[in-house]
Amino acid sequence: MTDPDFSTAPLDVVVIGAGVAGMYAMHRLREQGLRVHGFEAGSGVGGTWYFNRYPGARCDVESFDYSYSFSEELQQEWDWSEKYAAQPEILSYLDHVADRFDLRSGFTFDTRVQSAQFDEASSTWRVRTDGGHDVTSRFVVCATGSLSTANVPNIAGRETFGGEVFHTGFWPHEGVDFTGKRVGVIGTGSSGIQSVPLIAEQAEHLFVFQRSANYSVPAGNTPLDDKRRAEIKADYAERRALSKRSGGGSPFVSDPRSALEVSEAERNAAYEERWKLGGVLFAKTFADQTSNIDANATAAAFAEAKIRSVVEDQAIADLLIPNDHPIGTKRIVTDTDYYQSYNRDNVSLVDLKSAPIEAIDEAGIKTADAHYELDALVFATGFDAMTGALDRIEIRGRSGETLRENWHAGPRTYLGLGVHGFPNLFIVTGPGSPSVLSNMILAAEQHVDWIADAIEHLDSNGIDTIEPSAEAVDTWLEECSRRASATLFPSANSWYMGANIPGKPRIFMPFIGGFGVYSDICADVAAAGYRGFELNSAVHA
Repeated sequence: MTDPDFSTAPLDVVVIGAGVAGMYAMHRLREQGLRVHGFEAGSGVGGTWYFNRYPGARCDVESFDYSYSFSEELQQEWDWSEKYAAQPEILSYLDHVADRFDLRSGFTFDTRVQSAQFDEASSTWRVRTDGGHDVTSRFVVCATGSLSTANVPNIAGRETFGGEVFHTGFWPHEGVDFTGKRVGVIGTGSSGIQSVPLIAEQAEHLFVFQRSANYSVPAGNTPLDDKRRAEIKADYAERRALSKRSGGGSPFVSDPRSALEVSEAERNAAYEERWKLGGVLFAKTFADQTSNIDANATAAAFAEAKIRSVVEDQAIADLLIPNDHPIGTKRIVTDTDYYQSYNRDNVSLVDLKSAPIEAIDEAGIKTADAHYELDALVFATGFDAMTGALDRIEIRGRSGETLRENWHAGPRTYLGLGVHGFPNLFIVTGPGSPSVLSNMILAAEQHVDWIADAIEHLDSNGIDTIEPSAEAVDTWLEECSRRASATLFPSANSWYMGANIPGKPRIFMPFIGGFGVYSDICADVAAAGYRGFELNSAVHA
């Protein structure tokens, strides 16, 4: 594709990223008549779903919910094949959306944005890429993704390993054959838990290196037939309405009672129902499950019994059952036969708490008490979540301050949408919004719609810039902290807290009040003339 001529006039909007948020931003802002162009590091659309092609990669939100709601025609024409779509099907869906709405023509691919600098004299942003682009734009929309920057741990000797090395966050598009190989998987978060069963089917022997156990709930995945698809599509409007009013962006609500209010039989029946629904929904069975430690303990006991019923060796089960965080305060993983994998003769669990990794050498991994010879090494070590992608771009606002400097003690936003000192810079599903605690597609739509409406408001009223006030940012941080402190979430060393990245400030980054509540707050801010934002007209001619 030939890039448009950026020299004729400033763009209205530069969109960074062509994942689910960037794709919708391109569509929505174009529909508004704005001159928009985007840049994407990958060779195609899809963002996280373009890069994350590891074995078993699957969404933990039901397919009918993890999809765009902006087009009724799109909702009706696309047929999902199963309850929880796997990566290839999700990417096919996003490719279909890109084709249907001609979104690719708006992006330059295989191109990373290196810097964005605000020019106070002209109230515009200057955006530069590694492809030599030098673009001026009134607005920048950062659709950079919350889980898009892979975390590769700095283990001594990592570069000396003589076998194959992979990271689940940028998996080879042609796939990997582990047949007959000794494979080591480091990490038992989502990507590790989802990939282990499939790698185990191929490998001669699989060593799973676990530092911290995570809770995982079977996906309960099922094929979708024409009858079920028709039922859901006939009721799509109601399903979406429930999703948008819910806490997490899907049409399921918690029992409003305390887990401690009901009898043990009733409580276990409710847990059993959510366990069968699959995945993260288990953490939302009762309203106080992640705010009351005693209520949480009932859910943990249920999950422990489930794990022990599946794992034959109870000494292995002891290691697989988390003991360092309340259930649900780290994201519950959605798996297929993960715990069953440890009943295989060719799978070994290596406990890094009792014997940490000391080094990687040419032949494999050396822990404190053994050496494991490997032919292939898989880093399932997750992401520098929510801030990582933005941290890798040199973003300079007023007075030349960088976003890194502004966020040195943790991300500082108002509503997760804007940053004081950085006019006309918008962030989609970033820190300070429900983000990763919600259905990311609906969250992206909500943010992009709010941003588009804000730009329309500015243009209709002759206003040049919009920027959160310092006071609004401080107040929002206090609000987010207050809500998080009323839960058990800050007690876990999770990637929600940045705890997986050495040196990263420990702060609970998402807004935890719920997707519906957050949407109401954003709508109220806009209705009140963008309360908390400073709207200014340029003083230059």
